[in-house]
Amino acid sequence: MVKFYIKDLNIWFGSVHAVKQLSMEVNSNEILSVIGPSNSGKTTFLRMLNRLNDLTPNFRMSGEIKLEKENIKNIDAQILRKRVGMVFALPLPLPLSIFDNVSYGVKMHGVKNKNILEEKVKKALKEAYLWEEVKDRLNESAFKLSGGQQQRLCIARTLAVEPEVILFDEPCSGLDPISTAKVEDAIGLLKKNYTIVLVTNNVKQAARVGDRTAFFLSGELIELDKTDKIFTAPVKKQTDDYIRGKFG
Repeated sequence: MVKFYIKDLNIWFGSVHAVKQLSMEVNSNEILSVIGPSNSGKTTFLRMLNRLNDLTPNFRMSGEIKLEKENIKNIDAQILRKRVGMVFALPLPLPLSIFDNVSYGVKMHGVKNKNILEEKVKKALKEAYLWEEVKDRLNESAFKLSGGQQQRLCIARTLAVEPEVILFDEPCSGLDPISTAKVEDAIGLLKKNYTIVLVTNNVKQAARVGDRTAFFLSGELIELDKTDKIFTAPVKKQTDDYIRGKFG
């Protein structure tokens, strides 16, 4: 089943043509890795899937993006961002307790019942591979967590509102290898219940976790295929050169 259907998408910021004539699909319950050098359009594409680009001055677009069968232009932005959550490169915990960080979005959507909140927080922390590390300190400040734990907390906060899709924008860029492995383990398990789009500058990470991989260059989609094929037998020379580290 197709989760996102993207056709003839063009994105501009002022005179800068950031994404050019992009047509592709994102399948349900897959991990789509998106790779490419800086300024290749990866993050712009990602932010388009929940309309975060709408908040940027001088943004305009043409073409269409459908979430399942509905054009995202016709979905209220707040509702869309509940359905399509995002985890950013730098962990951004709120100045609250661990529990209140995870329950924040749930409360914003009207849930007040303590038992329901506790249930949702526990479930989200388990899915984010963090529950065992924090279950006895839920009332402590989130700022007492390590960087890797803070990132998994932000994943849990996204999961708590029960999205359909999770967008990851270089979620491990500032993390050590052990923390990176835990985040990757969490992502790998999440695809059972969620559709995941992962933008990463780490091609090895893309190869480890992606079911399919898309290679972007200068705002264009150069190649999209199963991850093992992209990394062992890419069709396009630019893809092969990038994976081999000849540029980027």
